[in-house]
Amino acid sequence: MRGLLRRRGARLVAGALALALVATGLAGAAAVVGYRYVAASLGPLDLVPAQARSVLVLDRAGALLRPYATPEGRWRLPVGVADVDPTYLAMLLAYEDARFRIHAGVDWRALARAAGQLLADGRIVSGGSTLTMQVARLVEPRAERSLAAKLRQIVRAGEIEAAMGKDEILALYLSLAPYGGNLEGVRAASLAYFGREPKRLSHAEAALLVALPQSPETRRPDRFPEVARVARERVLDRALARGVITAREREAAAREPVPTARIAFPMLAAHAADAALAERPHADVHRLAIDGALQASLEQMVARRLARLGPNLSAAILVVDNATGEVRAHVGSVGYLDHARRGAIDMTRAVRSPGSALKPFIYALAFETGLAHPETILEDRPVRYGVYAPENFDLAYQGAVTARRALQESLNVPAVALLSELGPARFVARLRQAGARVVVPRETAPGLAVGLGGVGITLEDVTRLYSGLARGGSVPTLGTRAGALPIPGAIAPSVADPVAAWYVFDVLRGAPAPESALGGRIAYKTGTSYGFRDAWAIGFDRGLTIAVWVGRADGGATPGLTGRNAAAPLLFDAFARTGREPQPLAVPPHALLVGTADLPPPLRHIRRDRPKTIAATAVARLAIAFPPDGARVDLGLVDAEGGAREPRLALKAQGGALPLTWLVDGVPVGAASLRREADWRPDGAGFTRITVIDAAGETDTVSVRLE
Repeated sequence: MRGLLRRRGARLVAGALALALVATGLAGAAAVVGYRYVAASLGPLDLVPAQARSVLVLDRAGALLRPYATPEGRWRLPVGVADVDPTYLAMLLAYEDARFRIHAGVDWRALARAAGQLLADGRIVSGGSTLTMQVARLVEPRAERSLAAKLRQIVRAGEIEAAMGKDEILALYLSLAPYGGNLEGVRAASLAYFGREPKRLSHAEAALLVALPQSPETRRPDRFPEVARVARERVLDRALARGVITAREREAAAREPVPTARIAFPMLAAHAADAALAERPHADVHRLAIDGALQASLEQMVARRLARLGPNLSAAILVVDNATGEVRAHVGSVGYLDHARRGAIDMTRAVRSPGSALKPFIYALAFETGLAHPETILEDRPVRYGVYAPENFDLAYQGAVTARRALQESLNVPAVALLSELGPARFVARLRQAGARVVVPRETAPGLAVGLGGVGITLEDVTRLYSGLARGGSVPTLGTRAGALPIPGAIAPSVADPVAAWYVFDVLRGAPAPESALGGRIAYKTGTSYGFRDAWAIGFDRGLTIAVWVGRADGGATPGLTGRNAAAPLLFDAFARTGREPQPLAVPPHALLVGTADLPPPLRHIRRDRPKTIAATAVARLAIAFPPDGARVDLGLVDAEGGAREPRLALKAQGGALPLTWLVDGVPVGAASLRREADWRPDGAGFTRITVIDAAGETDTVSVRLE
């Protein structure tokens, strides 16, 4: 062992002497020959490091949401000169390479000084490697420490300086320098030891980051904090001597404690990040439309609230910009790494029972077809449909109520009555036409229970449907990636016409708010699935739609879990955390703003019983004879002489019980009439919806295009 040490010492002395000779020019000719020989033996320089970089997922502003370790398990985050604190850069140059900006890759003066100190003291006092030489070693890592290795670094340093600018070289060092364990690069080290980006560092933090790459394993603050502190002191002393910091700043930095543990890397919007990576697995950087600050706030809120509700409960939240369909926050579960809550499952895409969360779309379809109006009287009394007898959640009944009140209080019986008139198959078809994946039991036709949660649907699709209401019926395509705007000219599916969508918004804005929340600001609806397995709350205004789900990821029941007590408080808190005032929807021009008494007679009341005179007589089914559904109607706006003609359209019906009431885009056309024809004067060309209602409450609707 002693002989080995003597041989190593001899090699070090010989190497230092040779470097000193080269530095002083006493062996210039030999140095030139050696330099050329080494340069020829190395081959071309690859300036792109072979090491894989960490994949980054960023928010809409470019802030880090989640980095991924490299395949070999290392944290190697790209970073530029502009991304780090200027004081850190000044300390780095003062300590490592004071002549970095003026030398050509090799500081011969520093090499000579290092060799002389080694010869005089018998030990390494200072290094002679420049930052460029260190970059050469990092780009082409080699385990050996010898004169040949040093010569290779000198050659490569010259090549690097010829091919790159100083800031580019510095950026390579900042990205590849080792900081202990699996940390590489100043950005990874700053996040791991201080929990933040290196853009703003204290003097003590900057000094520690300068010191660590000198001996990254023996100075790791999480393992050897005292050694790390001593190394930090040396950097501070050098920074003081070079005028980088003042004596007062040096004293304050010395008092700052050294971190003794690593901090977990950011993992915001983990499920959305996973989805982006799966979509584009070869991309190095993924930029999402998510607002990082809002995402962090919602994740903290959900974790805190769910800790009080139970150990196995999870929750999911989506925040959508209604104008673009961009997802501004995506909370897929509580605790991505929480196995008890099954946090790795993205519950925004899990098929669950929506409870009453789909009721607004029953009412929207009823409003659109002219079957009902928000002020239409509905019956909330015990009723049976074959073997199916719906009951209200509180097992009580309120008698005659308006559609507005029935929806605001989420009464089951009136909703099922409307669904019975519309037809459950028609209702499910409308949701599917709007782009929602609605799951019904296999080999079973949709029944009336679909209105009360007897289907499966994802939180993502429910969010899209509610966002469609906020957009006047036009359902958006949700986009997580930043800049993924809708395709120009693309026609979005519709879940309701603009008037019906506004009616639903106006009704739900009056829904009673949960305790400690201010009502009347957003339109919202809750839902609770059978057996207390799922709790929902979805709210929207003109700008945003926010949807919340709470439950167990394994589908287990949680007694007492309801949308109102579990999900609604999260919804209202989420809206408050957006930092914006609610924005009401504009009233569409054809909305009928009247009370029950001023409605057309067929819209005032929906009764299950029919007049005996009508029931006793065979009446043909009500249908619109003209114009037919989907027709293009030429209004003849120009007469034979080339002059303008007043547009008129004849409306004709067949069957049904007189009198008939006609509505165009939800607005009555005159009074109820005993004739089966009506005359309507259009405002102009475009798409329009025509509905006829007979005395028995039967309806028929067509959509036509006027030209």
